[in-house]
Amino acid sequence: MSSITLKGNIVNTIGSLPSVGSTIKDFALVDSGLNVKTLETFEGKKKVFNIFPSIDTPTCASSARKFNEEASALENTVVINVSKDLPFALGRFCAAEGLNNVETLSDFRSSFGDDYEVTITDSPMKGLLSRAVIVVDENNKVVYTEQVSEIADEPDYEAALAALK
Repeated sequence: MSSITLKGNIVNTIGSLPSVGSTIKDFALVDSGLNVKTLETFEGKKKVFNIFPSIDTPTCASSARKFNEEASALENTVVINVSKDLPFALGRFCAAEGLNNVETLSDFRSSFGDDYEVTITDSPMKGLLSRAVIVVDENNKVVYTEQVSEIADEPDYEAALAALK
């Protein structure tokens, strides 16, 4: 279990992020067209998982925008935004914001949060995903992780992107 905070109050997750050097688990996440995307969908690409509670909060929206901006310069890399938001809300946000360089996928009917151990287990945010970043190479080996210690804070973009080089 990881202990993080929400505006200074302790919040816990179901476990700990995958360790550097481990191979990530398969997943089945849903895009805004209700299509299922799996690990195989992104085969042979480096992947940045930008995981957050809800796209409709300022910090989550900022992280989606920032990774979208940076993604266009990354070779053979896909940024995958993941939250429990419904696919329709994610699609609406991305369309309104012009986010074309990222995949924004919903965990609303999968076990991603539990498999990647980012599900929040208590507090008013129970059941949502914590703010975390997992970077994997083209062979699905974890090269970087960050469990953001304060949910209201943005992740360390530079460190995550540097792990891809």
